[in-house]
Order: sequence, then structure tokens, then C-alpha cells
Amino acid sequence: MTGGVIQSIDYAALAAPLVLVLVAGLVLLLDAFLPARPGGARALGLVTLGGLAAALAVVAVQAASGATRRTFCVPASLAGESAAASCSFVADRFTLVVAAVVLAAGLVVVLLSMTEIAGAGPAERGRIPAGEWYFLLLATLAGAVLLPASRDLVMLVVSLELVSLPVFALTALRRHDGRASEAALKLFLVSVVSTAITLFGVSLLYGATGSVHLDRIDAALRTTGGTVLGAVGGAGGDMAQVTAAATVLVVAGFAFKIAAVPFHFWAADVYHGAPIPVAALLSVVSKASGFAGLILLLTSALPGKAALWAPGVAVVAALTMTAGNVLAMRQRAAVRLLAWSSVAQSGYILAPLAAYAAEPRVAAGASIAYLVFYAAMNLIAFAVVMLVSRHEGGDLEAYRGLVSRSPAAGLALAFALVCLAGLPPGLAGLFAKIVVFRAVVDGGLGWLAVVMAANTVAGLYYYIAWTARLFAPPAAGESRTVTARAAAGAAVAVTVAVTVVFSVAPQVVLSVAG
Repeated sequence: MTGGVIQSIDYAALAAPLVLVLVAGLVLLLDAFLPARPGGARALGLVTLGGLAAALAVVAVQAASGATRRTFCVPASLAGESAAASCSFVADRFTLVVAAVVLAAGLVVVLLSMTEIAGAGPAERGRIPAGEWYFLLLATLAGAVLLPASRDLVMLVVSLELVSLPVFALTALRRHDGRASEAALKLFLVSVVSTAITLFGVSLLYGATGSVHLDRIDAALRTTGGTVLGAVGGAGGDMAQVTAAATVLVVAGFAFKIAAVPFHFWAADVYHGAPIPVAALLSVVSKASGFAGLILLLTSALPGKAALWAPGVAVVAALTMTAGNVLAMRQRAAVRLLAWSSVAQSGYILAPLAAYAAEPRVAAGASIAYLVFYAAMNLIAFAVVMLVSRHEGGDLEAYRGLVSRSPAAGLALAFALVCLAGLPPGLAGLFAKIVVFRAVVDGGLGWLAVVMAANTVAGLYYYIAWTARLFAPPAAGESRTVTARAAAGAAVAVTVAVTVVFSVAPQVVLSVAG
């Protein structure tokens, strides 16, 4: 109840996150009664898969209806006659696209998790508690589905923390693995700092505008009076300084989440120390959530300040892709290489947002389109890396001759790498880069396009070097094949199929993300 008015709740709008929450509760309940044997862990994995499939079906139905659903709305009468009704939860096109990416990636992560939990042999089984694992994974995915629908600062921050907090535990859930515990501690410290910075910026935005709803923040900042700080301080200059500080702090807080320079230093150690399914989760689901929140803040709450934040975003994007590519060249471990590659990809995703002031209609769409392409390509790589690392370790030399030893896994990884490089036949990566280049050039940022082109060439070095190892003759005496468990094999097959579809029919992505 707000001001004597009872708010109605549209449960249809909330259906997808509600499904995830209910299934999370069911997993905990079943975990208490199922036997602690591989069969019980497998059953919990199947229940989790079913819940994610149901949530994805809900998102598909909502997208097919074409209607935008809103709930938790504040009536206009409660905020004055001049204010429009504002809602905290909005299931629009942007929300559904990001939710679909998150849930689809979640299905792949669960398939990888089923292999991780099962272990390679009887001695390893039970090393990870399946019930806790799947519960935490569902909690993270629920937050990731809620975040793109969040349209006020409070819900945005709470959803972001719901994405982040369970990942700490997932990273450290291999309780006797010191490297995983170290990665979890680093991730926790980075997240605490980023949350503090974000909350400081959010508090300044609220203090400057007197509202937590993104649309009302934008309306307040576009006016020359009527703001809380303006009424108290009476100084337009002070107001501009507070707004600038808030913008910088909020962008910096989200830059931690997406591992953008200069807040990227944690990525490689955390990815390398975490279980591979969690590294895949961080590289796609957490990144998608971070970008969704950043896009919402910049384009819904601060579009009128694009001239202020766009140049900074351009510089950060250029530094991020450059640092990620340069550091990836130095790596000899597969997961660390993918970690720095993921940092570089964050730079490409950020780049179109720098052109928002000139091309507001295409900037966010280009970023989301690149994110969708990237998610499919990256998950192939992580799925194959998981298969290989279970047999031969994580060094790049373990991939020498993989195509001849295990053709399916080797060719799948080669396809993922050429896609990430943007080379044929990996047309999905090529289309992704074209979309971003076009948005940047149309926005008048020629210098950023040149930096992107140079980084694309630099990225070819380590992607092609890794691909060459796959086709090289195996080392002397090396004849082991990589055997795929059913779940991990299904993850590879699904992600390859999706990426092939994106390569053949890129309009599938461009039409929904544009």
C-alpha cells in the first residue's frame, strides 16, 4: 500500500522470475529427500533444466504477444499532476531479449554443471553439493532475469546483488580447492567495492532528483528547477557537479561488474580459479546483467546527459578492448585466455553506447546484438574447454592435435574461435563486429572505429594461434581422445547449432535486438 492506494500485481509479467524462484525452492526440498548418490544429483540437474526451459517458454510467449507488461507502478496522482505513472518492473522488448539470453545461457551452464558435479570417477563424486549448487545457480539466474526489467534504482541494485551474491558461493563450493577459495575471495572483495561505489552514485542521483524511478530521474535532470538539491542549495553549478559525480560513480560501479578497464584486474584470476561452469556463468550471464543495468541507467535515467558520459564510455571501451587483447596474447592457459578475451569483448559491447548522443536509436540495440552473438560463441569455447580440461589439464598445449584425436570437440572449438575472431566461416562473429562498427561510424566516432579495427587484427593473433594448435599433429606419444559426457556433449551441440543459425540468418538477432 502506498499513500492509501493498494497496488495491483501483474503476476503474468513476473511469471519468468517466479518460475525460477519456485524451482529453486523445489530443488532445496528435493535435495533433503533424494539420496546423496549420482542419481540424486542427476535428478536435481534435470529439475533445474526443466525450470529453466519453462521460464524460457514463458519469455517466448510474452515476446510473441508483443505487449509490454508493467507492475509495481506508482500512480501519477501520487507524484503530482504533471508526473506520469512510473513502474518498477517493465517487461518490454529489451527485458525479454536479455532474459532470453540469460535463460538460454543458463541451460548451457546447467548442462556443464551436471558434468562438473558428476565428476570423472567415483572418487570425485560428491565433491560439490548438488542441491546447493543448483539453488544458487537458479538464484543468480532469477536476479539476471529481474535486472533488465528493473526501472527504479532500488530494484536495480537489489537485482544486481541477487546476481552477484550467489556467484561467490558457487565459486567456492569446491570446499577443498584452495584456488577456488582464493577466486571467491577476490570476487567478493571486488563486488563489495563495486557495490559501494554504485550505491554512492545511486544515492547522489536520488538526492539530486528526489526520485528512484529511472524515467522521473531523466525528467528531473532535464528541468532547470524543482529538484531536491536545486531547492535546497539553489545553485545550478552545484547541481551539475553532483550529477556529474553521480554519473561517474554509477558507471564505475557497473564497470567493475563487466570487467571494463580500469576495473578489469580480477577477471583472469577469478575465471581461472572458479569451476568452469561458473567461469562460463560469469562470462555470459553476469556480463549480460551488468550491461543490461548499465544500458538502463544510461539510456533511461541519464539520456539527457549523454554529452557528459558518452566520451568517457568511448575512452573506457577503447582501453578495455586494447588491454584485453594485449593480455590475452600472453596467456598459456585456456581459461585465462578466454577471460582476457572476455574483457576485450566487453570493450566491443561498450563501443556503440559511446555513440548514443548521435545515434540514440541504434546504440543500445547494437550493444545487445553483439552481446547475443558473443554469448553463443563464448559458450561453445567454455564447453569444449571443460571437456578437454577434465582429461588433459588447462594448458593450451593440451589442445594440440585435438581435431585429429577428437574431431567433434576440436572442430566445435575451432568454429567458436574463428567466430570470436570474426573470420569466415564464423559469420556470427563477423556480423556482430559489423553491427558495432556501423553504429560507431554512424555516430561520428571515427577514431574509436580505428581502435576497434586495430584490436580486431590483434585478436586474430591469439585466436588463430589457438586454432592452429587444434589442427597441428599431436605431440609424440599423444593419442588420447576427449570423451564427452552426455550433458557436456549436449551443451556443445546446442551452442554450435545456435551459432550456426546466427551465422546463416543473423537477422534472427538483428530483428529482435535492433
